[in-house]
This record gives sequence, C-alpha cells and structure tokens, in this order.
Amino acid sequence: MFQEAINNYLHTHGYDSIQLKAVLFDMDGVLFDSMPNHAESWHKIMKRFGFGLSREEAYMHEGRTGASTINIVSRRERGHDATEEEIKAIYQAKTEEFNKCPKAERMPGALEVLTQIKNAGLTPMVVTGSGQTSLLDRLNHNFPGIFQADLMVTAFDVKYGKPNPEPYLMALKKGKFKPNEALVVENAPLGVQAGVAAGIFTIAVNTGPLPDHALLNEGANLLFHSMPDFNSNWETLQQDIANR
Repeated sequence: MFQEAINNYLHTHGYDSIQLKAVLFDMDGVLFDSMPNHAESWHKIMKRFGFGLSREEAYMHEGRTGASTINIVSRRERGHDATEEEIKAIYQAKTEEFNKCPKAERMPGALEVLTQIKNAGLTPMVVTGSGQTSLLDRLNHNFPGIFQADLMVTAFDVKYGKPNPEPYLMALKKGKFKPNEALVVENAPLGVQAGVAAGIFTIAVNTGPLPDHALLNEGANLLFHSMPDFNSNWETLQQDIANR
C-alpha cells in the first residue's frame, strides 16, 4: 500500500532500506490541537498592531520564530523589518492572547498511535519549536510513559528553527539514530521542509485548513488527513517498511 512512497524515498537518498528505530513528532497540531488557538491569536494581535495576517496564513508560518513571522508581514506591508521594540511588543501581546485561550486538548488519535509505536519497541521523540518550561509535565500528563526527557528537542536545543533541518538533525544526534532509522510526523509546511531537509522519511498529517498540496509540495513522502487516519494505517505502514 505504501511501497511506492518508501521506494521513492530510498531511491532519492540511496538507502537499501529503512531500519526503523524512532518516530519524531512535532507537537502543536500533531500531539495537541493547539493550532486554532495560535492562528486566532496571531490574527487578532497582528490586526491590533495594524498588520494583516489571516488565520490560514498563520498555519503556513507554523514553526517559524515569532520575530520571523512578524518580519515577513512587516516587509510585505511596509517594505522593511519591524523594530526590536515592535517585535517584542507584538510577540508579548500574542503570547498573552494565546494564554487566554482554552487549554488545547490532546489530538484525537495521538495517544493511540504513540502507544502502538511504543509497544513496537520504537522510540517516540518530540521535536518542537516550543520553549515552554512545563513541556515535559504536559506531555507526561497527556501521554504517560511515552516520552523521555533526554530525548526531546525544544527551542532551547537549537539555534535555527524549522524549516532549517537542525531540529530534526539534533533529534537524530540525541537518539544516536541515522536518517533512515527514523520517521518524521508533521502537520505544517515548514516542518515538512525541515524533516525532508534532514533526509528523513516525512509523513504529513493535515490536521488544519491548508490544502493537501501545501504539504505535499514541500516534499512529504506520505499524507494522512488526521491522526486517527495515521493511527489506523500505522500497522500497514510499519509492515511495508519492514518488508522492503
């Protein structure tokens, strides 16, 4: 069922097989249904400061630093970067607005697929641009016994965020894995770019409002339309990888 995508990946990168040992998960929009809150907060605050950033465009920028997102819009609408003071004020306001939102629920299907992965003897890892200090507690509460503190990549571990491959390369380094020993699970175009650039088989899970081609055009090897969809196909995908 998934042999063609696997063969295309192997041919592109010159590997004989995927020796699967780890699955690397983005967090927002994959493990937690938090992107609607982020998109609404960005839209509302940028409008307050006189900028136009639609909710859908916020999904396109998911994974960028706040400063980068602000400067992209500033250059488009004013022809120059925002000042440090503007960036600080906008991002602070966006954070405050986000914190007013209801706490994001665990993404349906996420615990189920993580449990399958863990039970298969594979290593699940989180690779996020978030720098929340309570991150591990939140993950342990929602996904008990799944993740290890020393096998997470957060904003504190890297210099460059997605779409730079550094976050996923750092995950490989921390886990002592090779690119063909892991899978990436992402919901955002920039995250897909990062996984592909790291040389890892990259699965897009389209949990937001973007058209499928926004993820496929960035090089996603496979696409599922929800985490339950991914979960229901996991066993077949794992078998196809093992039998290649």
